[in-house]
Amino acid sequence: MNFKKLISLGTAALALGLTGHAQLPNLNTVDQAPDQAALIPVIDNWRVAEQLPHNLTLLSLQGLANREAPQIYLQYPEDWQWEIAGPLIDFLADRHEVDWQRYEQGDLDSAIRDFGSAAKGLVVWDKDVRTSIIVGFTISGIEDLLLVNEDQIAIAEKHGLEVKIDLRGQFTGQPDHEIYQWAYDEYYHRSNRDLYVVLGGEWGAVMKPGVADFGVQQRAWMADLSANPADPEELALLNRVLAGQNEASIVMGWHSYKKDTEGQHTTLTGNYGLKMEGLHNLPNVSFTSQIPWTPDFEFTNNHTVEPDEEIVAEDKVYIAALATDSMGIGAWTKPGRGLIPYGWQVLMNWSWLNPPALQYFQETKTPNDYFVAGLSGPGYMYPKSIPADKFPPLMADARPLMELLDLRIMEIMDYSQGNRHVGNTDLDKRTVDLYYQEFPDVIGFINGYGTARTFDLRDDRPMISYDYYLGVHRPTEEAAADLEELIRLNPQRPYFLLMHVRERTTIEQVSNILNNLNDDVEVVAVDKFMKLAASNKTYQTRYQEPEDPIDLNP
Repeated sequence: MNFKKLISLGTAALALGLTGHAQLPNLNTVDQAPDQAALIPVIDNWRVAEQLPHNLTLLSLQGLANREAPQIYLQYPEDWQWEIAGPLIDFLADRHEVDWQRYEQGDLDSAIRDFGSAAKGLVVWDKDVRTSIIVGFTISGIEDLLLVNEDQIAIAEKHGLEVKIDLRGQFTGQPDHEIYQWAYDEYYHRSNRDLYVVLGGEWGAVMKPGVADFGVQQRAWMADLSANPADPEELALLNRVLAGQNEASIVMGWHSYKKDTEGQHTTLTGNYGLKMEGLHNLPNVSFTSQIPWTPDFEFTNNHTVEPDEEIVAEDKVYIAALATDSMGIGAWTKPGRGLIPYGWQVLMNWSWLNPPALQYFQETKTPNDYFVAGLSGPGYMYPKSIPADKFPPLMADARPLMELLDLRIMEIMDYSQGNRHVGNTDLDKRTVDLYYQEFPDVIGFINGYGTARTFDLRDDRPMISYDYYLGVHRPTEEAAADLEELIRLNPQRPYFLLMHVRERTTIEQVSNILNNLNDDVEVVAVDKFMKLAASNKTYQTRYQEPEDPIDLNP
C-alpha cells in the first residue's frame, strides 16, 4: 500500500504544546491521512467459545500493523456502544480522502497474508482460561507476536509465523491474581509506563476489548485487576501497577463489571494522580491517534455569549441540557439534534487520541450544539481523590486543551464518596477553591452526574450542580412530570434548572419532554445559562459538609 510521508512528532504532548506535567503515549503522527488503508470487518459475535478468537487476532494484528503507519481500521457493527466508529469510515473517506481497501468479513487469511509481517511469531492463548487472553495481549505488544488460539495456528503458520510463546496449560486452576502476578513479573518492567490498559467491561462468556489494538501498538501492560478491597491480592497488585506508571500518565479502558465498581477504580487512579480514559470497547485508536486534523480545520465552539458579556435573567425558569458519556456515546447520530440548544461534554484527550472524531463532531454540529470540557480535568478523574500536590499540575494540563478546543465551561464529576444512589457527589470547599484558582478564564463550572447540591458564584462565574438526571429509559410523560414538580418545589424566580441527559437518550425525546412543560420555561445554551445564573443568584452557596453521607463503594 502507498502511504503518505510519516512524520515523527516525538510525543503528542509536544504536538499540543503540553510540555510541562503531561505524560502522553509516544505516537507516530502522519502529516495527513493515508492514501489507502485496509477496512476489515469484525464478526459481531463476542463470545469466547464462538467468534471472539477471530476478533482478538484482528485486534492484535491491527495494533502491530499500525505501529508503522495507520494501515488497518476495523469495521464494527452499527450498534457498537461507541457508534461513531461507523460514520467515521465515510468521514475519513470524504474529508481525509482515505481510499478504503475492503476485506470480506471472516477472511482472516487475507488479513494475515497482507499484514502478518508486522509480527515476529505467535502467542497462543488458552481456550480454557479467559484471563490468558488479556495476558496474551500484553505479550503480543511487548514481544511483537500475533495473538491466536490453537484453532488459528495453522492459518498463521501458512504465512510464515511460528509459535513463540504458548500459554496453553500454564494457568490451569490459577486465580486471576496469580496469573497477573506472573505477567507482572515477566513483562511489566518492559511495558509502556505512559499507558496502562484495563480490558474489563463484560465478563464470563463475553469479551469486547475494542481498545486492545492501542494497547498492543503502545506495548502497554494490560489486565482487569480489581480495585475492590474484597479482592485484596488483586488490589495489592493493581496498586503496584499504578504506582509504577509515569506521573500523570493514562489509564485507558474500563473496570470489570464483575469485580469492582466505576467509583472504586476511578478513585484509585485518582489517588495516584493518573488520568482515566474510559471505554474498554473504544475502537481503532491505534489508527485514529495517528491522523491529524486536516490543514484547513480549526475546532471552534458555538458560543452564544462573550466572556465579558453581561445579560440579566428574567423571572422565569431557565433550563440547559447536557449530554456526557463520550458525546452521548450514540446520541449524536440520533434524531432531533439541532431542535433545541444542547450541550455535549468533550473528552479533551481525544485531541490526540482521536482527532478525526473531534473533527467529525465539529463539522457535523448544528448551531444549537455547544461543547463543554470534561470530565473534571484532562481525563476522567475524581477531584476529591487527587492528592493536593498533584491537583494543580494536572489542571495545568487541562488548560491548553480547553484553549485548543475553544471550551469555556468545565464539567466536574466525583464518585469517590457516592453516586446518584448512595453517599454524595458534592464537592468540599477546598476542591471548589482549587477549581476557581486553576481555571480563572472559564465562565462557569458544572458539578454532578446525578443530582448534587454544590453551588457557588465568584467573580460572576457560577458553579451549578445538576438538578435533574434523565435516565435512558425514563418515559417522556414521567420525565415532564418530574420537571414540573422540580419547578413547583423551587418557586423563586429566576430558577436555573440544569439537566443531565444520560448516554443514548435522543435530543428528539428531550425536546418532547421540554415541550410538555406548562410553566414559563426557556431552554438556553449552556454558556448563556451560566451567564444568566451569574446575573441573579437565587441559588444558595453550598459545599459538601462533614456530616454529609459518604459511601466508599459507589
